[in-house]
Amino acid sequence: MKTVRSTVRFTLLFLLSFGIYGLWLLLSFVIPNKVYWRQLIFELWSRGFLRIAGIEVEVIGSPPQPPFFLVSNHLGYIDIPVIRSVVPGVFVAKHDIGDWPLVGRMITNMGTIFVNRDRRKSIPIAGEKVIDRLSQGEGVIVFPEGTSTKGESVLPFNSSFLEFAARSDVPVSFLSISYRTPPGEPPPSESVCWWDDTPFIKHLLGMFGVSRFTAILNFGDQPITDPDRKQLAARLHSNVSGSFIPML
Repeated sequence: MKTVRSTVRFTLLFLLSFGIYGLWLLLSFVIPNKVYWRQLIFELWSRGFLRIAGIEVEVIGSPPQPPFFLVSNHLGYIDIPVIRSVVPGVFVAKHDIGDWPLVGRMITNMGTIFVNRDRRKSIPIAGEKVIDRLSQGEGVIVFPEGTSTKGESVLPFNSSFLEFAARSDVPVSFLSISYRTPPGEPPPSESVCWWDDTPFIKHLLGMFGVSRFTAILNFGDQPITDPDRKQLAARLHSNVSGSFIPML
């Protein structure tokens, strides 16, 4: 049963992704407001992904309204459609994702800001792009842990991701994300979080085998500002950790 479910869901996701991307390419030449069109397509894809995968989203608190700069803990690729289904924005991602065949091109066209953590010059360049997105009225979401985890705890935040926010006095909103699977299914740390060396397609098919699960988004009440990037990172980490629900 799980194999059949995985196959059907994977096929539906393939059709959804390339169908919506084809629509994006076709109409992007005639629709003048590219930002609006890109955000609409991204939202349609995200909501479609959740329906196909059987994901329910539980929201605690009030999501920020764009433009905003938002940080979150990171548990895997599924965080992206889950968060995007609730708040309109673009993501900051590792540069190598942009090199993925086909998918990398699609992600790039959805306004993703890429950063190479191994090159110090890449981070301030990404910061300039974040400022540009904010000035266009968009939201920007970043995962300052720098990697995904299995959900035992929230890793320390990399303050370099927040340098531009500290220097520019940009208010930083925050949220914690957790997952819950129903009785009889593998725990989310094994079935939903993508933190080990499992190939992407293999993990995706395994996740699609889960009948349904819940994503819990807990938004902070007030954004945080701090001119010191390390203090800003520490304060944000403390708040995100305080509302995070471990997945043991």
